[in-house]
Amino acid sequence: MKRFSLRARLTLIYGGLFLVAGLVLLAVTYVLVEQRTAQPFGVALRDVKPIIPEAATKLSGHEAEQLRLIVNKAQDDAREQTLYSLLTQGGIALGLVSVVAIAFGWLIAGRALQPLHQITGTARRIAVGGRGLHERISLPGPHDEVRELADTFDEMLERLDRSFDGQRRFVANASHELRTPLALNRSLIELAVTRTGASEDVRRLGESLLAVNERHERLIDGLLTLADSENEVTARSRVDLADLADHVLDQAVVGAGGPTVTRELAPALVHGDPVLLERLTTNLVENALRHNVSSGGWVRVSTGLRDGRSTLVVRNTGPVVPGYDVETIFEPFRRLSGERVGGGRGFGLGLSIVRAVARAHGGTVTARPRDGGGLEVTVSLPTA
Repeated sequence: MKRFSLRARLTLIYGGLFLVAGLVLLAVTYVLVEQRTAQPFGVALRDVKPIIPEAATKLSGHEAEQLRLIVNKAQDDAREQTLYSLLTQGGIALGLVSVVAIAFGWLIAGRALQPLHQITGTARRIAVGGRGLHERISLPGPHDEVRELADTFDEMLERLDRSFDGQRRFVANASHELRTPLALNRSLIELAVTRTGASEDVRRLGESLLAVNERHERLIDGLLTLADSENEVTARSRVDLADLADHVLDQAVVGAGGPTVTRELAPALVHGDPVLLERLTTNLVENALRHNVSSGGWVRVSTGLRDGRSTLVVRNTGPVVPGYDVETIFEPFRRLSGERVGGGRGFGLGLSIVRAVARAHGGTVTARPRDGGGLEVTVSLPTA
């Protein structure tokens, strides 16, 4: 059962209180009028004589009694008519005024709840967009309870904004600082390996160290990309996801006996950062290729429009993925079943970067397991 809105409930409260007060007032008025109109005339002829003294002296006892009964009946009729008119006319007037009061209550409740609508709108934009922590409510008006709520909400956003900005700056700065020693290590190792007279053991050790160094460099690049994608995208241009996917698939390296790659690319225009969107597409394709461990596997990449939004869908064969484990693959440095990354296939940053880039562009990423193994990952972005 759908609940009434707060505005409707306040209006019903206002209208109900007004109606109850009106009914009480009408009941009190009815009692007072009834008491004031109770038997103003007497019950004997002597009570009639002061009103019509000359006529009363000429009437016999029986005639006087008849006159008294006629007068009392006329009085009772007038009294009943007065009370009936009071109830009917008063009830009609109360009903009309109650309708007007409810209408005014609706308007007043809407005006009173206007600041709450502003707070709700700001919270919704932040929740849906994911990049609006810099936005503030800045509610004007007197310092009442609603203004205090808005100021508290702004203070919370300020602290969250500082916290997230500090985290992103730390990741970016640490990554930049680590790039220099890694580049220096690579240069020194390459110099030692290519030096004249270097033994075979030194060359093998150098190759191993270069592989480890390259792995660390890729980790740093992934962290930088993740930090950049967590920021708000300011420089946007018109990008076709079909062109990006076509370019990424042309650059993808598929070894002999690897999975079959097919593409179904329809135009899907978006406004965004081409570099980040290309990284998103590259990570999805590389992830799909990497997890095709069995022979006869395949990867299908498709783009197009769905429900008014531009979509990129990557399907692939691979190991069976439990439904409860799907969200794990979007967490940084984690793989399926909560396994921390080690020295295997990757760092667990690929799909984390995909989700961060999609959110930075106001989009979403969903994944679902395929029957027989593998995944279907769908990226949905606002259409340009």
